[in-house]
Amino acid sequence: MTSPRVVITGVGAVSPLGLTAQDLWDGLINGRSGVGPITAFDPAGFTCKIAGQVPEYKLRDYIPKSSRKAAKLMSRDIELSIIAANEALRHARFNTPGMETPDPVTLEPTRTAIILGAGLISCDLVELAPAVAASVKDGRFDLKQWGLQGIQHVTPLWLLKYLPNMLACHISIIHDIQGPSNTITCAEASGHLAVIEAMQIIQRGSADTALAGGTEAKVNPIVMARQWLINRATSQGNDAPGEACRPFDAKATGSVFGEGSGLLVLESLDTAQARQAPILAEIVGYGQSNCLNTPYESLESDGKGIQIAVSKALAKACLTPDQIDLIIPHGTGVAQDDAAESMALSAVFGACLANIPVLPTKSMLSNTGTAAGALDLIAAVKIMQHGIIPAAVNCTDKSPDCALSIQTQSIEKPIRYALCCSYSYGGQTAAVILKNPQDEARYS
Repeated sequence: MTSPRVVITGVGAVSPLGLTAQDLWDGLINGRSGVGPITAFDPAGFTCKIAGQVPEYKLRDYIPKSSRKAAKLMSRDIELSIIAANEALRHARFNTPGMETPDPVTLEPTRTAIILGAGLISCDLVELAPAVAASVKDGRFDLKQWGLQGIQHVTPLWLLKYLPNMLACHISIIHDIQGPSNTITCAEASGHLAVIEAMQIIQRGSADTALAGGTEAKVNPIVMARQWLINRATSQGNDAPGEACRPFDAKATGSVFGEGSGLLVLESLDTAQARQAPILAEIVGYGQSNCLNTPYESLESDGKGIQIAVSKALAKACLTPDQIDLIIPHGTGVAQDDAAESMALSAVFGACLANIPVLPTKSMLSNTGTAAGALDLIAAVKIMQHGIIPAAVNCTDKSPDCALSIQTQSIEKPIRYALCCSYSYGGQTAAVILKNPQDEARYS
């Protein structure tokens, strides 16, 4: 039996470039960086004092009255995912109970899945400060004292803010999603992996619709300290934040971290056509693999894990390398990893690589963790819609290790197939191929 074709009918994006997918596109097409000085906490003592922060918002504007009491149990990651989910579902022309409109509900609860990528949700230190202070004995933290006194200062519901599955939980409650649910915790690869799993759920008939993507808020002192300690965060761009993250550039000194959420509505083609939904792209290929480098802080030098994932995606899509019109790589600005990714893509595409435009996005978006892959897919959708590849920024002197065709000027070009790939520090790699629906009559 032929598997159903799966299409994207809605997108929602919260990023350092703005609170909507249109803001994301406007920022990319205008070469605007969302990286700036950290304001979420005092970065004194940190070598990296910059990040990609989401603009200010009022959560009450995005949640129904019935859910406002639950807001006190929402971490920033949960908040960002709710904002993106609202936009994605509205963009797909669904009406849900959470939208509080008089119109009939059009989202079928039991036939809708939700698969989200979630990262390490670090707590706000001020929440634990009284408990830690009460656990100090003779100038040292005492575990027995923690059990006797300290833990009494922690609210019983505290943990519910920081469990990774709570992103999907809150969205499901707000919009009445009752189908299959899962949370992917594979760091930067999670967004792509969530989309892949959602597609597979639809193809095996367990759902007709799915909300998929990833969310992470990495602008937190605990998260930032970790990136600094393992030498992944740049320390060279504090005076010029917009120029700090330089994927595939000879002057790359490390990554810049940030926050964001990218969510996509996936549907079977038949379901989307039956309700005359907007069809933005079709998912035609995907691949997954692993990096087996023992020092987990970096990729293996030949990028073998990425190579395998991309090759699988091409095979799944029944495409040859020369049919890809755009590549959005992971590209973090960590020189040795960028070199490994470039080598992996060279191994797959060979001589074709010189003719395929490449757009690294983290120079403008920062590394948004589990949101990164989903935001890249949304960027690819927008590029397909407009037929314009934005100019890459901060790659003025391409590294000699880079074989990618990174364009520093915007290009008007019809994009039929776009490849997005990602990897995590810990092993996972993923790749997704999208097809532009504009040249196929069967979509209409």
